[in-house]
Amino acid sequence: MTDLSPVRRALISVSDKTGLIDLGQALAARGVELLSTGGSAAALRDAGLEVRDVADVTGFPEMMDGRVKTLHPGVHGGLLALRDNPEHVAAMEQHGIGAIDLLVVNLYPFEATVAKGADYETCIENIDIGGPAMIRAAAKNHGFVSVLVDVADYAPLLDELNANDGQTTYAFRQKLAQTAYARTGAYDAAVSAWMAGALELAAPRRRVFAGTLAQTLRYGENPHQTAAFYVDGSARPGVATAQQLQGKELSYNNINDTDAAFELVSEFAPEDGPACAIIKHANPCGVARGATLKEAYGRAFDCDRTSAFGGIIALNQVLDGATAEAISEIFTEVVIAPGADDAARAVFARKKNLRLLVTGGLADTAAGGLTYRQVSGGMLVQDRDTGRISMDELRVVTKVKPTEAQMRDLLFAWTVAKHVKSNAIIYVKDGATVGVGAGQMSRVDSTRIAARKSQDMAEVMGLPAPLTQGSVVASDAFFPFADGLLTAAEAGARAVIQPGGSMRDDDVIRAADEAGIAMVLTGMRHFRH
Repeated sequence: MTDLSPVRRALISVSDKTGLIDLGQALAARGVELLSTGGSAAALRDAGLEVRDVADVTGFPEMMDGRVKTLHPGVHGGLLALRDNPEHVAAMEQHGIGAIDLLVVNLYPFEATVAKGADYETCIENIDIGGPAMIRAAAKNHGFVSVLVDVADYAPLLDELNANDGQTTYAFRQKLAQTAYARTGAYDAAVSAWMAGALELAAPRRRVFAGTLAQTLRYGENPHQTAAFYVDGSARPGVATAQQLQGKELSYNNINDTDAAFELVSEFAPEDGPACAIIKHANPCGVARGATLKEAYGRAFDCDRTSAFGGIIALNQVLDGATAEAISEIFTEVVIAPGADDAARAVFARKKNLRLLVTGGLADTAAGGLTYRQVSGGMLVQDRDTGRISMDELRVVTKVKPTEAQMRDLLFAWTVAKHVKSNAIIYVKDGATVGVGAGQMSRVDSTRIAARKSQDMAEVMGLPAPLTQGSVVASDAFFPFADGLLTAAEAGARAVIQPGGSMRDDDVIRAADEAGIAMVLTGMRHFRH
């Protein structure tokens, strides 16, 4: 093997024809012989290029609806032969096998077929066999063969050929081979994941995850950590699919926090009215509804103005100019919304560093899917938390019954609790959070912290009393003792929503009755770690 390997003969077989003609013309101009199949060959010929059919090489026509066309020694021998091995060269001469120096293949659109909701048989027919086999063969023999699986690599290949008089360097071929194996790995992952779903296998014996690089990041959670952002190809609206209209490149923490913000605000349907969520370090520091988007933002901001500084803002409706003006009054890292009107864009244009993302819609928080987290030596995989509770499903367990307004606030608080790190305590009043306690080892501590934040905001806003007075409170999991409930009552909460299920539920219910507050049980918890 030498560093430079000439490209004299190329096999091209692509499903995605983007850039095909330009690539074919550039290769032909260099005197490269073109082999091809089916639609690719037809497209190249229609462009006036001379193309040899793979069937002429193999001696067999395409058959079985195209299932069999490249699975032949005439193809794989040309890809796998070691050019500096005398025995391989002799075998090629003996059997009339010509070397293939460049393979250009992109696979049947299996992922797109699944995304369209095709039936089982159609999905099966869109599983490519010959393509991955050729890709793996060419990638294995990267000592001599260049393999392209992405349209994005067409231009770099041509640059490489121009720089090296029609040859490619070993380092270049190595990178192409890595990309090729990643593509076939991702393809197999997509097929196996689809089959697991189709067969309703909750925990298949083997599971594979794959992603495509969206961007390299300046660093990870901290400057000494390297990082990159990969997308899985799903169409779920959010940070991975959003269009960034302005601002600096998103950081690792920006992406993580923006995802948390948008997933939370997506819980609130636009037709039910404007809603806003403000996130700091993956936890909400303010969530609210309002008559207008500007009002929703203002009420969310008033929950914790200090933490909102430098936060992430998510909106459930198209951002308007008035709301943008209000947001512009403090430093904000990212704003994400289904859209932004011209007035809002003009306002934010004055804030060059502010990132504005539009998604075209909200995430479907009722849709299934998997979430996963790496641990040392493995992965934790679970269904997405799509749990919801309706008003009719709540069980009142106290002598005092919640009012209709309190029931609405209880459900609002419960929705927010789903997105707060455990142990989570959320005080809500009139459709807005007024205190959030997150991520504490003790539920009592979360209750106290949330109440204290409300006290601090009352002082800042010049209010005579904290907004926790007359509020409702949600706990993401049961109260193991009555102390957390009593702390919330001392802060002014008049109704409580919690899962129930503690061995001491009766003690907690008794404490609520003695404090004269209402309590409802959900029978469902929302741990978030």
